[in-house]
Amino acid sequence: MEHIKPTMDIATLSIVHAILEERGIRRAAKAGNRPVASVSAALKRFEAAIAVPLVRREGGNFVPTLEAQSRMADLAAANRAIQLLLSPGSATQLYIVPSISLTALDRFVTVARSGSIRGAARTAGTGQPQLTRQMADLERNLGYGLLIRSPSGIACTQEGLAAIPIAESLLDIWQRLSRASGDRFRRAAATWRLGSVMPLGPESEIARMLAALTAEWHRARPRQPLFISSTTADELIAGLKNRRFDVVLLDLETFPAEFEGRLISRAPLALTGHASLFAAHGEDIRGLLQARPIAVPSLKSGLRQQAEQFISETLGEQDRNRLTVTEVDSIPVILNLVMNHGYLSILPESSAARVRNAPAMRRLGPGYMQSLCLAWQKNALSRQVGEAMLAMMLATSIESKSPDHAAIP
Repeated sequence: MEHIKPTMDIATLSIVHAILEERGIRRAAKAGNRPVASVSAALKRFEAAIAVPLVRREGGNFVPTLEAQSRMADLAAANRAIQLLLSPGSATQLYIVPSISLTALDRFVTVARSGSIRGAARTAGTGQPQLTRQMADLERNLGYGLLIRSPSGIACTQEGLAAIPIAESLLDIWQRLSRASGDRFRRAAATWRLGSVMPLGPESEIARMLAALTAEWHRARPRQPLFISSTTADELIAGLKNRRFDVVLLDLETFPAEFEGRLISRAPLALTGHASLFAAHGEDIRGLLQARPIAVPSLKSGLRQQAEQFISETLGEQDRNRLTVTEVDSIPVILNLVMNHGYLSILPESSAARVRNAPAMRRLGPGYMQSLCLAWQKNALSRQVGEAMLAMMLATSIESKSPDHAAIP
């Protein structure tokens, strides 16, 4: 068996399994009769060891991540093995699990297979007295003897013989968990992750900035891949909080105070639709809004918040209740609805103008703008990366701005 040096203990494995099974730290603490603080600490310890977040909160609910779900089978198998190790020959379910390190179990297997403390100490790279104490501590924590010591060497008790495959099973499980997370951590450590609001189209300002950033980043930092993913502002903020993203590009004027960042630009918004609609209604914007369905992103986006403000300030409550509003979290689909299906929408004027066969537009006024800001975690490394991204985006995006599209220096 390949020897490993685990940095984990069976109590932490058991607690993490209970957290995911009970779907909550407090429920796991109650089930295991443990302090909430120690259960929470075990989760943090496990997440740090495998470099993967296992839980997130959605509203008031406790939700396992996809990474956690993929590890549940191994954690359940580890929990069964731990119960067997602590209660040999018994089906008793033990909730209080001692903090026995996997290092101690690994060294027990080495001792058992070598038949000699001296030989096992040499193999494990540790001192003979230290290994002797470690085996005595392991037997005390388990509550039964593992080894029979004699002048001729070391032999296993019956319980010790039964414990060998269980210990090896636990070591194999941890090796799978730590190897997979180690590979993931090495990839993640070399890759920077930028989350962005969804571009309007290939010619939009956001798309141009992201493309320019990608090209310049690859040239300047060829050994640090850049991963870019698009979603809504709310999801981006959640991703920055749980460190799924290192930096995020938001379509908001400001960002939560727990982050740092910079406002990049502000661009006018316009009511967009087919030219025939504007010709038919003239200056009657109220009548136009009530006559046609309106396609907008979900409330998770800054663009939708601006659209809601415009509609609220243009129409009374009764008129707003009669509107046909369609939520679509895909800007290309919204554009298609506008250009080919008679819908209205509220979009950034400069970006919509660049679209092939651009829709007709009517600017909303100075109070309605698409603001773009870049945000990152409050630490020196995130600040350095965020500012580098900001410089790359601004250096190559200003050239094609309209006079109304203001870059923030």
